[in-house]
Amino acid sequence: MRIGVMFDTERPFDDVVSQVAGLAESGIEVAWSSQIFAYDALTTLAAVSREVPSIHFGTAVVPTYPRHPVMLAAQALTVQAASGGRLTLGIGLSHQMVIENVFGMSFNKPARHMREYLEVLMPLLAGEQVSFAGETVKASTFGPLQITAPGPDVLVAALGTVMLQIAGRLATGTITWMTGPVTIEEHIAPTIRGAAAEAGRPLPQIGVGLPVCVTDDPAAARAKAAEVFAVYGHLPSYRAMLDREGAGGPADVAIVGSADDVSAQVRRLADIGATDFCGAPFGTAEEIRASIDTLAGLVGS
Repeated sequence: MRIGVMFDTERPFDDVVSQVAGLAESGIEVAWSSQIFAYDALTTLAAVSREVPSIHFGTAVVPTYPRHPVMLAAQALTVQAASGGRLTLGIGLSHQMVIENVFGMSFNKPARHMREYLEVLMPLLAGEQVSFAGETVKASTFGPLQITAPGPDVLVAALGTVMLQIAGRLATGTITWMTGPVTIEEHIAPTIRGAAAEAGRPLPQIGVGLPVCVTDDPAAARAKAAEVFAVYGHLPSYRAMLDREGAGGPADVAIVGSADDVSAQVRRLADIGATDFCGAPFGTAEEIRASIDTLAGLVGS
C-alpha cells in the first residue's frame, strides 16, 4: 500500500511547493491535492512536479461536471508530460449542492454521467480517437490528443454500489473519503472487485482517504475532527458510508491515537485490500508533524 498525504492548498504557492518538498524529504510516497475552492489541482501538480522531482502526485478529486472529458484528458496528460508520468487522476461527481448552486449545472442522472464521462476519458488517456454520443456527454475528436505522455491511472470517487460497479468496469479503481475500515472490507472492496472481474479487468486499486492525528490526547483530537470535518457528516454520500460503519460522524472514522495506534490502524487498511492511503493530517502543528512522520515510517512496511 502506497502511503500518501493530502497537502494544504490554502496558502501562498511557494509555501505549497515547500510543503510538498517536505513530504518528499520525509519519505511520503504520494502528495494528494483536493479540488475544492483553492488552487486548481492539476495546474498546481504540473507546476509543483517541476520543483519536486521525487514524489508521486494524486488528485482527490477533480469534479467531472465543470470539465468536458476531452479537456480533462488534455490536462491530465499535460501533468503526466510535466511530471514524467507521476500522476494518479482521481475524479468524482462532487455533490448536488455544489454542482447546482456553484456551477449552475444539472446534477440529473449522476451515475449515467460518470459512466458516459469515462467512456470518453479513458480512451483519450490511452491515446485513442473518440467518437461518443451519450445522453449526458458527447465527444468526437479528429484523432488522438497530440500529447506524448502515458495515460495516468484513474480512480473514481465511488461509494454507492452503482458507482463502484462503474468504476470497476471502466476505471482503474476508486478513491474513498470518510469511509471506515468495516465498510471498505465489507462493501467497497468486494463490490468494485466483483465488477472488475466480471468485466475481465485487472484487480482494481482501492484508495482510502481519512483524517489522521498522532496525539497524546485522543479525546481532544476527536473533538477537533468533529469540528473541522463536520460538513462531511451531512453530505448524503458520506453520511451513507458513516451509517454503514455505524459511525456518528467524521470523528468516529478519523485515525487518531499514539504513533503505534495510528500505525496499526493504517496497517489494517492494507490488510483489507487498500492499495493507497491518503492521510489528511489535522491538529496542532506538532501533531501534524508527528502524523506525517508516523505515516512516512510505514512506507515499505
